[in-house]
Amino acid sequence: VFARVKPMVTAIADEAVKISRQDWNLSETSWDFETLPIFQQIAKTLQQSQESADTHCLDRFNRMRELEDANNRTFIEAYGLQDDLSPEVPDEQITLYRPDRAEDIKRLLSYAIGCMMGRYSLDKPGLIYANSGNQDFDASQCKTFRADDDGIIPMLETDWGIRDDATNRFVEFIGVAWPKEHLEENLKFVAESLGPNNGEQPRETIRRYLATGFYKHHLSMYKKRPIYWLFSSGKQRAFQCLIYLHRYHEGTLARMRTEYVIPLQGQIAARIEQLEGDKAKATSTSHRKKLQKEQDDLKKQQTELLTFEEKLKHAADQKISL
Repeated sequence: VFARVKPMVTAIADEAVKISRQDWNLSETSWDFETLPIFQQIAKTLQQSQESADTHCLDRFNRMRELEDANNRTFIEAYGLQDDLSPEVPDEQITLYRPDRAEDIKRLLSYAIGCMMGRYSLDKPGLIYANSGNQDFDASQCKTFRADDDGIIPMLETDWGIRDDATNRFVEFIGVAWPKEHLEENLKFVAESLGPNNGEQPRETIRRYLATGFYKHHLSMYKKRPIYWLFSSGKQRAFQCLIYLHRYHEGTLARMRTEYVIPLQGQIAARIEQLEGDKAKATSTSHRKKLQKEQDDLKKQQTELLTFEEKLKHAADQKISL
């Protein structure tokens, strides 16, 4: 019996393997990953690009279900089991990826961080840099969207105006990847996909996710073997940043301290002092309480950051190499 159905079964299996491989290679963790589906279906807006990618994704899913049904039907008919078995395969047994708006946007944010780090590029498909110690890193491969100078990306809950802050750079990324006239619309789509809190503006939602949610997703995606490492000052999150494992070298921690942590200490101290003056000028009790709360929170962050800076200096002085 099998000899009779073998050509048909082989054809089904070959196509199923091809579709599965296509599906897996659209994941960042695949060896043969080139780019996200959203960049294969680029349109005027991010939402249009995502909807086009969703259509192709569902087409693959539906085709796989047809193949599995056909495979079952072939054997059921070959062995006369029509009265005992159904050829139809439930959706949950099809293991291909299906459109998931929140997950798709989190994958976009992950890819954007990769472009910031120089791991990926909008100019070329696939892996751009994954060597060690930042050796032979070629920033010229990332012209459309500039790779970060040092592979250190601050992930702060407050916008302190840092040039390579993750949120500010993500806004830049979206403005480069899609026509800039649709930037605000695209940022709103990202924020709505992530789930905004009441009263949040799109940039605030994105900043909150990057500061508090991104790393959990990254650890899950890479099965607790992260390629971006999170450095955090502690529970107050006064300072935190990502570094790219492959661009880390013995001077990375010293640069983190001098270029990011110490300047931030100055900014926080200046803001605390400014709030002291603002409290004196406050015309209402509620406004004064709001300013006091901000000042108290900043003082906690200031204390945390001082301890972190001391620990960071100790580690930086050791010039640890991997």
